[in-house]
Amino acid sequence: MKIVNPATEEVVAEVEATEAAGVDEAVRLARAAFARWRETAPGDRAALLRRFAALVDAHADELASLEIVSAGHTVSTARWEAGNVRDVLFYYSGAPERQFGRQIPVPGGVDITFQEPLGVVGVIAPWNYPMVIMMWGTAPALAAGNTVIVKPAEQTPLTALRLAELALEAGLPEGVLQVLPGEGEVAGAALAGHPGVNKIVFTGSTEVGKQVMVKAAATVKRVTLELGGKSANIVFADADVDRAAASAPYAVFDNSGQDCCARSRVLVQRSIYDEFLAKLGNAVNCLVVGDPLDEATEMGPLISAEHRDRVASFVSTAPYMQGECPAGRGFWFPPTVLTPASLDDPAFTEEIFGPVVSVVPFGDEIEAVRIANNTRYGLSGSIWTRDVGRALRVARAVEAGNLSVNSHSSVRYWTPFGGYKESGLGRELGPDALAAFSETKNVFLADQ
Repeated sequence: MKIVNPATEEVVAEVEATEAAGVDEAVRLARAAFARWRETAPGDRAALLRRFAALVDAHADELASLEIVSAGHTVSTARWEAGNVRDVLFYYSGAPERQFGRQIPVPGGVDITFQEPLGVVGVIAPWNYPMVIMMWGTAPALAAGNTVIVKPAEQTPLTALRLAELALEAGLPEGVLQVLPGEGEVAGAALAGHPGVNKIVFTGSTEVGKQVMVKAAATVKRVTLELGGKSANIVFADADVDRAAASAPYAVFDNSGQDCCARSRVLVQRSIYDEFLAKLGNAVNCLVVGDPLDEATEMGPLISAEHRDRVASFVSTAPYMQGECPAGRGFWFPPTVLTPASLDDPAFTEEIFGPVVSVVPFGDEIEAVRIANNTRYGLSGSIWTRDVGRALRVARAVEAGNLSVNSHSSVRYWTPFGGYKESGLGRELGPDALAAFSETKNVFLADQ
């Protein structure tokens, strides 16, 4: 597989693709390693994860560089990613010693529960945040005593491969964490359907997520799915319009819009609609699009020429405005603002996964909620208002798993993350994630 730099179109590496037989061998190694890893003392498992985190920290610049050349991320985003991988590992290094069971009062004896690991976990990671999302599944799975096989996206396997090397260097036993680069239709499909794999964590499109569910169903394999999104950014007339407009571009154009949490539908109360659009246009014009290695760059290229063509297909009519982007080599697309005439416009209803945002007006709170919920997705969103009561009402009414009021923050590694409806199943991150990688065993001991 040729790994291409999205900013230059240069081939930066070639990686051998894993075939189905390679998946079989990896599962065999993972199952053999599981017997040893699950019996590793909790304190020792925790120490190994801390050592792994420390090595990630020591190699943060190297990991960030790999992400820049393979995913086209800006240098600031790539540095954040390396730091997030470190932080997630440190966070879950505290989990092995806290996998508590319970003692439940029952007549005639004692009832106790145990939290036991599932076995082999397959993590199928996407190309938009390769090493970050890989670790969101990997770290809690390892902490709970499972072994992990990662299938990175075809375009972006470099950081996953390097992280697997650092895991071995940290002292994790052979077979506990393996990375299998390969095509989704081959290596990913083989992993999802393999009878020796006990759980799949998949991040990607809703369409492929449904295929993963079908393959997993054959063996009643557990799944965690983090899928698509078409999130709403709702701006009420009583909001701080300057802040809402200035921040809106970063809520959708961050990582060139290649973010399932992107607030790509902006709903603005009609009385401030024209004011908001004008201020949004000024903010978009100030967005710096260019060389990912430049510290001033705020938005880089898209992942591939094919994806750029797909994004462009949604801009079927003249946009309200477009920002600037480099010409020449690289998979560039300008930040684009649309004002669709219909709420049925595909640009307003479909996940574009690019730097395209649609802005529409609404009348009152009821209409805002109706428009926000008129989607098959339900991942994230934002609400801008100075009215605390309204903020709580709308937050409870909007069908999404992660909402922010007067901000665009969706993901913190110590809080749960996941979607409603066709945006996924289960929750990642935070204290809840461990339950997704454990089975509860109930044991009753009768009085003698």
